[in-house]
Parts: sequence; structure tokens; C-alpha cells
Amino acid sequence: MVESLLLWTALSLYGLSMALAVPAGPVHGAVRERLPRTLLEAAVALHTLSLLLRWQAHGHGPFTTMHEILSSNLWSLSLALVLATWAVREARRVLLAAAPVLAVLGLWLLMADNRPGHLPPTYATTLLYLHTLMGKAYLGLLLVAVALAAVPVLRQHGLGAALFARAADDRRCDELAHCFAAFAFVFETLMLIVGAVWAQDAWGRYWAWDPLESWAFASWLALALVQHARATLRPSPVQHGLWLAGTFMLAFVTFFGVPFISTAPHKGAV
Repeated sequence: MVESLLLWTALSLYGLSMALAVPAGPVHGAVRERLPRTLLEAAVALHTLSLLLRWQAHGHGPFTTMHEILSSNLWSLSLALVLATWAVREARRVLLAAAPVLAVLGLWLLMADNRPGHLPPTYATTLLYLHTLMGKAYLGLLLVAVALAAVPVLRQHGLGAALFARAADDRRCDELAHCFAAFAFVFETLMLIVGAVWAQDAWGRYWAWDPLESWAFASWLALALVQHARATLRPSPVQHGLWLAGTFMLAFVTFFGVPFISTAPHKGAV
């Protein structure tokens, strides 16, 4: 009961935070700059408590069911945004660009069955936690990169220009997006390496090209190509933003689609 109440409150604060991030909202001045971030931080704090209570009640982390994976990833993506706003001042004015992703996960979470799942014996290993940590860090950093890279793309239209008028200039957003994407690539690489070691321990093979492994490799390859192309082809900020958006879409399908339609034993860990 307490877990659900905390989760519902956190979801409400997520929505309110994103709504107040709109420049044309009812809050103005310095309060407008700070309030969305404060609400997002409060939402992450309450969501953390909700996940910990669920973990304690069911004896395992939020890794097995669609509800748990949606909830834990909404939490980790939001945490990545919070940490980015603490570390990089320019990230504070691009929260709105990440709002559609958080909204999709939040609405999907509301519709998901919240009954606990069974933790398979192959998940009872430290490697699972390392694999999951690397995966969440990768997706969170990539979301921050996409939010920054989206600003030059959205500024091509009148509404986007108004929404992000106070954000950093296109070149600065592009540079920061590239940096966050580079860190995301490092964590994605570590995720695949740890996952391969875990697969060897659990199923006796490092790699089997099952659907989830294939899509994960495709996501890794796509991000590697974007990083290489950005360094060699010198695309415009708009082009780079579109490339990163496509890479994130591929990663999103890999995380939230493939594990639940695949018949492979590797399902729903991240």
C-alpha cells in the first residue's frame, strides 16, 4: 500500500515537473528555473523509496516483470536527468526535450500489471546487478544526450524555437550531446561484456545471437557509427541530433520491446 502510494505520488510529480518546464507555463522568473528540477528531484526520491519497499517485500530487485522494468527505468532515466542538471548547467533548460520519453514510460507503467514476478535461478548472481547497472547508466546517459541534441532539431520550427529560446546555442548543445553519447557508449560496451560473462555462467555460452543479444549489438553498432560519423563527417547539429534520436529509438525497442516477445531465456533483466 505504501509502495503504491509513493509510486503514484512520484508519477504525479514527474508529470507536474515536465508541465512546469514549459516556458509558457504559469510560473515565471527564477522560480520557473528551479521548480521543475526540484519537483523532478522529489519524484526521484519518492520513487527510490517505492522501489526499495518493493525490493524488500518481494526479495529481489525490479528486474523481472514489465511493471518492474518500466518502473526501474523511469526511475533511472529521471535520475540521470537530475544528475545531468547538477553536473552541467546547460542541461537544466532541456528537461522538456526528455518529457515525451518519461511520459510514455509513466503512462505505460500505469497500465502494467503490478503483480510480482518470479526471479529465475540464473538471475541470482552479482553479474545481474552489474549488467543492469551498466544498462541503466547507458540508457540514462543516452537520454540526456538526445535531450540536448534535440534542441537544434526542434529549433527548426517556431514552437521549438520558443520552447528552447533560453537553452544553450546549437553548437554547445551538440558538443554536450556528443560527450554524453560517448559516455553512454562506454557503459553500453560494459553492459555487453558483463552480459556475455553472465550468459556463460548461466547458460554455458558467451553469445548466441538470440533476438535480445542481436538487438543489443545493433544498438551498440548504431551508437558506434554515430560517434564515428560525428568525428569524421562533421555533421550539422541538426543532423547529429536526428542520428542520436534514431539511435535512442533503437535502444528503446531493445529495452522495452524485444525482451517480452523473445522466446530466449534472457528476458527482462535491464
